[in-house]
Amino acid sequence: AMNGLAQLGGPVACVGLALLIVLRQRRERIAALAVAAVGTGLLGVAVAPDRPLVVAGGVCAALGLGVGLAGLFRAVPWLYPLLALACVPVRIGVHVGGASSKLLLPLYVVILGATILFGWQLVEGDTRARELRLASWPLAAFVGWTGVSLAWTKDVPEGAVELLAFIIPFTLLALTVARLPWSRLGVRLLTIELTAMALVFAIVGFYQYQTRDIFQNPKVIYSNAYAPFFRVNSVFWDPSVYGRFLVLAMAPLVVFVALGRSLRLTAAAGVALVVMWFGLLISYSQSSFAALTVVVVGAAFIAWRWRALVAVVLAVAVLAGISVAQPQVRRSLQHHTAHGLNNATSDRSSLVANGIRIAAHHPVIGVGIGGFKRAYADRVGLKGKDPKKAASHTTPVTVAAETGFVGLALFAWLVAALLLQAFRRRGETLPLVSGLALLAIFCHALFYNAFFEDPMTWGLMGLTALSLPAFAPARESARAAPREAVPV
Repeated sequence: AMNGLAQLGGPVACVGLALLIVLRQRRERIAALAVAAVGTGLLGVAVAPDRPLVVAGGVCAALGLGVGLAGLFRAVPWLYPLLALACVPVRIGVHVGGASSKLLLPLYVVILGATILFGWQLVEGDTRARELRLASWPLAAFVGWTGVSLAWTKDVPEGAVELLAFIIPFTLLALTVARLPWSRLGVRLLTIELTAMALVFAIVGFYQYQTRDIFQNPKVIYSNAYAPFFRVNSVFWDPSVYGRFLVLAMAPLVVFVALGRSLRLTAAAGVALVVMWFGLLISYSQSSFAALTVVVVGAAFIAWRWRALVAVVLAVAVLAGISVAQPQVRRSLQHHTAHGLNNATSDRSSLVANGIRIAAHHPVIGVGIGGFKRAYADRVGLKGKDPKKAASHTTPVTVAAETGFVGLALFAWLVAALLLQAFRRRGETLPLVSGLALLAIFCHALFYNAFFEDPMTWGLMGLTALSLPAFAPARESARAAPREAVPV
């Protein structure tokens, strides 16, 4: 019965969100938001633990906080992204969908406050629409198709949690960030906060490396006990997530150094970059270094054009040196076998190969959102309710396997629209930084499946759209103002 409720609520919520993204008429958008809220409620009931009083109390508390936050965000709009960014590392363990998960509960409450304000503005007569610009149609199509895929998924509870924890709230995050009033000060404060957080997290990483004390994750503790090197995860669950956050914090600083508009601030950005780089180094996250290479090469090309070729060669040399210096990679590369490659990539090559085979066997509609692990386990004979070894590590392969080549085409359309939107306006810092950061996340997602699970992806979608000149009637007065922002 609960599975049936989830398979009803998930598609309803996501189709409602898809309509909210693309519709232009205010009343239609109010109706779409209401449909999304009803679908989300049904999905929540389906995956909630069997403790009705506790759940009801939590929902009431969240709604109360949400209304209060909506009032605050109405008075001080840029408090919203500042609070949202502060909540990004905060995960709380809960039991949903029949399994334990670490979810971004504080961030969900912040997004709820912004969504209540969104509805409030629509009711009052706000006529803004298509806030995400070029990304509106591809994102709407992808969100709608992904939600509908819950109807045929091989793992309904897992798919329901994916929608409820990531797709639904983060779509609203992107929309509500894109609706912020433009503020140069707000962008600067957001960048300062991001830099300060990354420096603190790097210092925590240094402490862990020095004391050999890992927080939270028993898997990292176990692997460090047998590995020839010591990985840190700072305040995050996984070293790769920690590494990705540092790379995203480094992106605006790299752009600022490349553009060199102020000697004093360039020097300060350079010092911060050095600290973050060493923090990144002790994460031993190869995917994060690959993402950083994308940022450095992209910024160099934009600043120096053909001379960026030198930067490309240097960056590749540094990345290759760091990778080959790792004992497990060096030993694996000495064995020119598929087994050696699989070890070098921490079993990712096997996961990718089988993921492609799953996609090939379900080419049109896939195995449904959240169905990858179950389909992989069935294919290779893994036992158990939650086969951890079957977790995907590559976003495009996961998208193809779960939503078919229809979903993969929509994903490609979305990424292309986001990058075109970011890079087509030369000379403006915020869209440039957002585009490079999104490109870094995409690169990271080729090795670590978290493109849609990372709230930073969706926040950057909103910021990219926000940085463009206004076109909706309610924003006509801002059209003449150039939206160029110095990142610090």
